[in-house]
Amino acid sequence: MANLVALHVYPIKSARGIDLAEAVVEPWGLAGDRRWMLVDESGRFISQRKEPRLATVTVRQEPDGAIVVRAPSMDELRVEPTAEVRLIPVSVWESELDAALAADDAHTWFGKFLGTDVRLVHLDDPTRRRPDQTYAASADRVSFADGYPLLLTTTGSLEALDALMDEPLPMNRFRPSVVVDEPIAWAEDAWRRVRIGAVTFRVVKPCGRCIVTTTDQRTGERGHEPLRTLARHRRFGKSLVFGQNLVPDLVPGEPSTIRVGDAFEVVERVEGGQ
Repeated sequence: MANLVALHVYPIKSARGIDLAEAVVEPWGLAGDRRWMLVDESGRFISQRKEPRLATVTVRQEPDGAIVVRAPSMDELRVEPTAEVRLIPVSVWESELDAALAADDAHTWFGKFLGTDVRLVHLDDPTRRRPDQTYAASADRVSFADGYPLLLTTTGSLEALDALMDEPLPMNRFRPSVVVDEPIAWAEDAWRRVRIGAVTFRVVKPCGRCIVTTTDQRTGERGHEPLRTLARHRRFGKSLVFGQNLVPDLVPGEPSTIRVGDAFEVVERVEGGQ
């Protein structure tokens, strides 16, 4: 039986992730995951696609809900959810919703770091945003993640991909939420429902990959891989695929914490799949 071998959250969308030993699964994702985001003057989200330097921004979550942010050549910044909520319209891809503005010093800090006018916003009410209804249910919700509450990757698929490239890449290039030690490469293509510990998830859609995967998650520097290799070996229609998007099926009153080391089980798969 496979196990959960890594667990990650990304408190600020596109900033560096945090490795965890355990996390609470909420309907919209792991607790504390992508509840903060940078936007431009029009309210459009900003990610590593446009600003690869965000990979060098580290975030620490505080017990009181605040976050502490660090970046090269910058003083430390503490950001707290504001007592007086000031909502503005923001967008993440095709999703349009309201989010709460952070304090002005946060906008100034990130503007100085990136050299452009930006604002930091907080998803104070995580029930506001729905995933793409083509693949999700009407009751499903998602944070500021690109599309769905969680992203799953497997060690076997990374090993297979690394074997096709001149130099191996670490799993953090793919910014997963959960990593499973499934040894069979691409087995996840056939999964439809999985269970981690006591929590069951729907496997709703393969994850199409973008230029963020070519960004070193320590330095912010860009290369050509893994997109070049994915284009040759993992192209499905217009998408270059690595990993699977998950939506949790939580049962009120039942445990929703998952931990590194938890058993992983495939509950349902495509007929004839691995």
